[in-house]
This record gives sequence, structure tokens and C-alpha cells, in this order.
Amino acid sequence: MAGFRDRGSDGLDLRVLPQPVVVVVIGLGNEPVAVDSASGNQPMRSLVASLSPGPARIRGERVECVEVCLSPGAAYAVLGVSPHELDGSVTALNDVWGPHERRLGERLAEARTWSERLALTDAFLAKRTVGAPSMSPEVAAAWETIVARRGRVRVDDLAASCGWSRKRLRSRFTAQIGLTPKRAAVLVRFDHAARALRAGHSPSSVALAYGYSDQPHLHRDVLALAGCTPGALAVTAASAN
Repeated sequence: MAGFRDRGSDGLDLRVLPQPVVVVVIGLGNEPVAVDSASGNQPMRSLVASLSPGPARIRGERVECVEVCLSPGAAYAVLGVSPHELDGSVTALNDVWGPHERRLGERLAEARTWSERLALTDAFLAKRTVGAPSMSPEVAAAWETIVARRGRVRVDDLAASCGWSRKRLRSRFTAQIGLTPKRAAVLVRFDHAARALRAGHSPSSVALAYGYSDQPHLHRDVLALAGCTPGALAVTAASAN
């Protein structure tokens, strides 16, 4: 959880990469941001980005918000909808939380310090988990295995570890996580590879270190998930720094 205030005179223009977390952004003002994603261009005051395998861009002026990164298990409990219902997209938060989203945003805007805002957000999320459905232990264990192995895992092995068939694992995992096990593994592996590329490591070394069959395999995944080549991703990070 973190607070964010845009102090730049040119406003905010941020490339958002897919991550193995569900991101909730709670706007503190009335000015919406423009969200460019696979769903098109939409103005949103607050938003939730599911485990979305595709790039997005956020633009706005005088942006002030609280950002919360939720594990799939936490998201399943606090969103009030299954991640599968978000359909791998960026969604306006009031479509998920209804009037609770605006009331929370107003309370956060009235708070005087970031510490107060984060405490209010934490209390709000904790309240939403009371009586909320929990992820099944088998799905939670499968997700934890994918994360621990950095996406380098076979779906057949995951199913066997749960005592389920491959078909049942896919069905239950997709309903509660929002992605198939195979797609989740691709996303987790990409997250590690993208961090390494942005840290300045070469595409060839990244492909070898993170289990890609070859450099073209890495190139295809980065292009599909980040909307640019591995080289362009590294350059973007360097210019941002």
C-alpha cells in the first residue's frame, strides 16, 4: 500500500506493466485519469486492474491516490467479486464497490496525513474481509507454487500436487484467480524477466536465467505482455530513472 501525488508540471503519463497482483487505485480528487488498455480509452476516478496480461497507460493531471497491491487470495476476499468476473481488464472501482468507493475516497481526501489515509484504507479492506469467501486451499497452494518457482512449473505437476485432474485445476484456478494456471505461470515469469530487463540485464542473459526456450521466446512474451520489445522496455526504464 502506498500514497501517490503527482508533482510534475506536465502531469502523469505512466506505462503500467502486467504484474502478478491485483492493483486497486483509489482516487482522492474528482479529476479522473485516462486509462488506455485493451478495453479502450476510459476516464476513471478510481480503478482496479486485474491480473491482466496486457499493457496499459495512465494519463492525468494533479493525480493523488492510494494504491493497494493485492495478492489474488486477498483480492478474492476484498473485491466482492471473483477476479474471473473482471475479465482480465482495468475496471472502474465504483463498478465493483459501488457507493463505498466514493465514500472511501472522500474520507481519504479529508484526512490530513498519508499515515491517516493508509490506516483508513487498511481498516476498510479489513472490514471487507469479514465473512468474505476464501480461496480454496488447493488453488492457494497452486498459486504459491507458481510464485515460488518463478513461473517455471508444469500444469500437470500442479494438478498432481492438488490431487486434482488437469481439467478440474484449470476450472477452479481460473474461477478464483482470473487466469488459467498456464497463463499465471507466464505472467509470473514475465514479471521477473521484466524486472531484470529494467535493471539493465541483456535479453540473452534474461532468457537463459528465467527459463525461456530462447531469446525469440522472451521477445514474444514481452511484446505480448508489455507492448514493446525487450530492448525498448529496458530503454523506457532507463529514461524513467
